[in-house]
Amino acid sequence: MDAFIRFTNQTQGRDRLFRATQYTCMLLRYLLEPKADNEKVVMKLKKLESSVSTGRKWFRLGNVVHALQATQQSVRATDLVPRICLTLASLNRVIYFICDTVLFVRSTGLASGVNKEKWRRWAARYYYYSLLLSLVRDLYEVSLQMKQVAHDRAKREKSPSQDTLGYSVADEETEWLQSFLLLLFHSLKRHPPLFLDTVKNFCDILNPLDQLGIYKSNPGIIGLGGLVSSVAGIITVAYPQMKLKTQ
Repeated sequence: MDAFIRFTNQTQGRDRLFRATQYTCMLLRYLLEPKADNEKVVMKLKKLESSVSTGRKWFRLGNVVHALQATQQSVRATDLVPRICLTLASLNRVIYFICDTVLFVRSTGLASGVNKEKWRRWAARYYYYSLLLSLVRDLYEVSLQMKQVAHDRAKREKSPSQDTLGYSVADEETEWLQSFLLLLFHSLKRHPPLFLDTVKNFCDILNPLDQLGIYKSNPGIIGLGGLVSSVAGIITVAYPQMKLKTQ
């Protein structure tokens, strides 16, 4: 109970719970909409989703400052690739939160002259850039982990490699794919924060891809991706050691 209280006392913790609720409603609404006798339930889910989305906007009002702080931290990264990717990702996130704030002010009626669709598209574009750069950083970290796992395995293996002269080309391709997937599995298994961050960014990017028309999805896929991403975010907030650190 104490851990739950500490979690909900954090702004990020409350936002993750609201986000999980929002995307759960989206997923359930998509699953229930084809059935005609579920119209009332679908309408309630739609209203709850809208209310939760509005509530989350309040939690995001101060995120510009957090994104600027993240930019300062990423500049100090020792590795060049993460430093560039994370710095650019944070800068794009700053612009995204500015656009998001403008949209929130517009929704309150204080700036009715704001072009909602234009600012929404800008927000989606910079959110997409931020996630894409974060995924590049994740893939770079995954490649480093895979090299380390392969190096450790090579040191442990003392027996000579098997003669591959009897394999066909198809066998070699199948064996290569299996080895690659096994190597990837062990790399992510030994580094859970990297696994969570990769899954989170991959699931998050589905939404801006759909909004920008790059890759169209349905509300069910976006809802499922958002829910998985929210669960990953809840884990990193509840257990800070599971958050991928900037080195």
